[in-house]
Amino acid sequence: MAEAAAPSGERAVRRWVAGAGQSGLRVAIFLLAPSVFVLSIGPFLPEWLRIVPQEWAAPFVGWINAAVEVLRREEMLGLFTFRDVTRAIANLIDYPLDFVEAILVAGFSESVPGLPWIAVTGLAVVLGWYLQGRQLGIIAGVCFAYMAIFGKWELSMVTLSVVLVAAPIAGAIGVALGIVAYKKRWFEALLWPILNVMQALPHFSYMIPVAIFIGIGHKAGTIATIIFAFPVMARLTILGLKGVSPEVREAGIMAGCTNRQMLWKVELPAARPTLMVGVNQVIMLCLAMVVLASFVGAKGLGHDLLNRLRSLWIGQALEIGVVIVFMAIILDRLSQAWARKEPEHMREGPFHVRHPFLAVGAAVVVVSYILAAFVPALQLWPKSLSITTAPLWDAMIDYIIVYAFDYLELIKDTLLVHVLIPMRDLYLLLPWSALLVFAVTLGWYYGGWQVAGIQALFALYLAFAGYWERTLITAYMVSFAVVVCVIFGSVVGIWAAAGPRRTKVVELILDTFQTFPSFIYLIPAIMLFNVNDFAAIMAIVIYATIPTTRLTIFGLRTVPHDIVEAAITSGCTPRQVLWKVRMPLAFPAIMLGINQTIMYALFMVVIAAFIGTTDLGQEIFRSKADNNAGQSLVVGLCIAFMGLIADQLINAWARERKKVLGLE
Repeated sequence: MAEAAAPSGERAVRRWVAGAGQSGLRVAIFLLAPSVFVLSIGPFLPEWLRIVPQEWAAPFVGWINAAVEVLRREEMLGLFTFRDVTRAIANLIDYPLDFVEAILVAGFSESVPGLPWIAVTGLAVVLGWYLQGRQLGIIAGVCFAYMAIFGKWELSMVTLSVVLVAAPIAGAIGVALGIVAYKKRWFEALLWPILNVMQALPHFSYMIPVAIFIGIGHKAGTIATIIFAFPVMARLTILGLKGVSPEVREAGIMAGCTNRQMLWKVELPAARPTLMVGVNQVIMLCLAMVVLASFVGAKGLGHDLLNRLRSLWIGQALEIGVVIVFMAIILDRLSQAWARKEPEHMREGPFHVRHPFLAVGAAVVVVSYILAAFVPALQLWPKSLSITTAPLWDAMIDYIIVYAFDYLELIKDTLLVHVLIPMRDLYLLLPWSALLVFAVTLGWYYGGWQVAGIQALFALYLAFAGYWERTLITAYMVSFAVVVCVIFGSVVGIWAAAGPRRTKVVELILDTFQTFPSFIYLIPAIMLFNVNDFAAIMAIVIYATIPTTRLTIFGLRTVPHDIVEAAITSGCTPRQVLWKVRMPLAFPAIMLGINQTIMYALFMVVIAAFIGTTDLGQEIFRSKADNNAGQSLVVGLCIAFMGLIADQLINAWARERKKVLGLE
């Protein structure tokens, strides 16, 4: 909120808080004093100001379950229920799913089998070569060949078929919603907060409603994947269309474009870079969700990985994890190459000259079918010839347990006794009124009364949802993990930003780790620390460090060069340049990285509940076991609102700092 628009009393308070000389201290005192006061008198507060009595808790779960029951059983027009409609629509997914699966692996009949593995591998090489060149083609071919030779071909193709069906549908829904929101401002105002909540909701909160209204099975997993993936496409469509320069629009108007021509011939092509980023994100989200969708019956690699983790067959789970990582890497690289590829002019001549890669792809398919007819191993790699690395992984785990177990136990026990358990006990003493005062005060200062009101609603929901103790345990786990992530990620980011070679190496590692599905991070945690809360926190740390590291590098590398040169000219040492110039200017970007780290940690805390916790994630797993849609959504909203409280405050603070630093 601009100071000029604020009431005189509010402006006076802001001037005092931002007074010269001691502004940082005054801001800290002004913002933290109310919360510290409430905390200090916490033991003396009435019981209802510390923990909301159970009888005061809002019956959100009952209301949602009642609404679900009405939608399940009440007939519309005396003909059909809402569940009948959703299941009829979901049945349409079977057709593209069956078709793509038939092409990739199942076949259409005994006489018309699916594509041989050498055909799919060859097509991947051709596609990679077409999009970026020989190097990407070779990488794509190696990744697909690995899936066949290591005995995971059929599972991999089932997973790939879900991604190939879900991603276009999610993308189309997202683009359609984005276009409507861009054209109708009232619809954007309605849609944007819904997209925020949907992106902040844990994956599992989608699954129980999907299971109730669609059922359990492969198509249910596909529907859950589509619902999870489309919000990012809608958001980026809105941002892309808004980012089209006025000059481009004026050129379209001067050319006499109608409204429809302006959209399809001018604005959407101009927004292509942003839209292609959305396509990449949709593909990666689909792959991430299709692994988790095994909880509602989706077939493929995720289902196999889940069974191996449940049985603690770590070596086999790691082997499946490597296959998922390879699929994620190649889908990510291909979609990024597609986003960067510029349209080409068609050559003159016959078909194979005008479309050389299409002709080569057709030739690969024909030759592959002919060869596979004579050599069955080229159709489907025999299990007897499959390679397995599971014994190697198991031997490595045994070695670590034998030689490092005592040290790991010492680290775990020390942190549990001296840090984690006292920290958890301290968090459990926090009154809900302190959270309310803290969120409202910061929201008002950095965003005005509107943000403060939204923060108040989020905090009150957390207090009155009926899961306050579980919320505090979740907050303690996430906050400890985020602190570790920020320390480690900032140190690595500062080191990597010191030179282009370091940056390239670290970003390659980050890109690789970011393609890992979330379940993969449970494997090293279980392997090193067995099944306990500490292992869950370590899984969160491993997963959530990536954004802080990446945005620390980005922030430091994008500091204007002339400012750095001016600091060096004025006699600053390299250390002074880093801490007095580059870090302050990069801090808004670093804070956005911390914001993403918090969101990653909240997402991973639900996944980590798979190995045993007592937080909100465990409540979501319990709701799944009980098929309780109300509990799943209420607990999921608790996690989402925790993330949105931090998201709003950090984004408002970052915007203010950018204005102060002249970066906007």
